[in-house]
Amino acid sequence: MSGSRAAVRYAKAILSFALEQNKEVEVNNDMLLIASTISENKDLQMLLDNPVLKSDLKKSTLTAVFASKVSSLSIGLIDLLIDNKRLAIISEVAKKYTILFDKLKGIEVAKVTTAIPLTAELNAQVLKKVKEITGKEATIENNVNPDIIGGFILRIGDVQYDASISNKLKVLKRQFEN
Repeated sequence: MSGSRAAVRYAKAILSFALEQNKEVEVNNDMLLIASTISENKDLQMLLDNPVLKSDLKKSTLTAVFASKVSSLSIGLIDLLIDNKRLAIISEVAKKYTILFDKLKGIEVAKVTTAIPLTAELNAQVLKKVKEITGKEATIENNVNPDIIGGFILRIGDVQYDASISNKLKVLKRQFEN
């Protein structure tokens, strides 16, 4: 829990600093890259989480991975997290930054749960429908859950639309029981 609060604080600080320098979009792209790279690479995640390893090794690894790909502001964030012995939460800071950035720019996050991954065509259709419904731009977060059998569950903010096969089967079961 405290890691989450700390991640929000760091994310707010870097967003504020990026806004002052008009580099919030560039830093957002960096944060998306950092979050996806760490989540896709379990060895890197284990390295960052390991308390036994020296911070110099962690810093050199992150510098080798991200130095030519991210801005100086993002490298500064990495240095700050190392100095404060909070490097293990870098992925969470990156995710929180993106959430804060989207909220600042008025971009909704549409969470779509499907039985199989969305194709590019379906992704575009969902984005179009979300824009029709909300009137705002959106990003898609696709969660794959084979338990829903088919269909989809769409969640935008507090609103959820469940068009999954498993939900329809539950409704049908309740009707038969009554």
